[in-house]
Amino acid sequence: MPEPQIRKTAMIVETIHHEGGPAPDVPQRRAAAMAVIKNPFAGRYVEDIAPFMKDLEPLGAQMAQDLVAALGGDAAQVEGYGKGAIVGAAGEIEHGALWHVPGGYAMRDAIEKSAAIVPSTKKVGPVGARLDVPVTHTNASYVRSHYDAMEVGIPDAPRADEIVLVLVMTTGGRIHARMGGLAAADVKGEDGLR
Repeated sequence: MPEPQIRKTAMIVETIHHEGGPAPDVPQRRAAAMAVIKNPFAGRYVEDIAPFMKDLEPLGAQMAQDLVAALGGDAAQVEGYGKGAIVGAAGEIEHGALWHVPGGYAMRDAIEKSAAIVPSTKKVGPVGARLDVPVTHTNASYVRSHYDAMEVGIPDAPRADEIVLVLVMTTGGRIHARMGGLAAADVKGEDGLR
């Protein structure tokens, strides 16, 4: 397979000072890196699509590094992550699933303490489709304070023959999390869960 043909990239960075309650000492930040690529399988059924995952690895690595930089450059401060894909109308949901391995492992390689599964979502959608990308703690999936999502999208994408690939990272949990459960400070980091 040829390397991915990128039409455009985009970065969204949010700094959350509060959600109606008291402002924390350090605002929470979250960012989404997006890449709009041509879908090499659009408009036809192709049985063996898995090799394209390898072709996506360099793009995933670059997007993950760009996210760390957008959040201040310190990989140790990243506490949450997630990934997703929006497939254009001439593609199929399975084309978005190709992002699981190259997107997820790229983020794990770019940050510290990343034993937890990288949550993911995908859909087939029209131009301008939005996607809620799920986010959990990077090292322990049971940390409730980090259960979150970031809504993303690009106004002119995906075109029918494109895929929007998305990676999300955060520097903390929800700004006013108070539902109890395992605290981030108490993570053992042994199994990706606790």
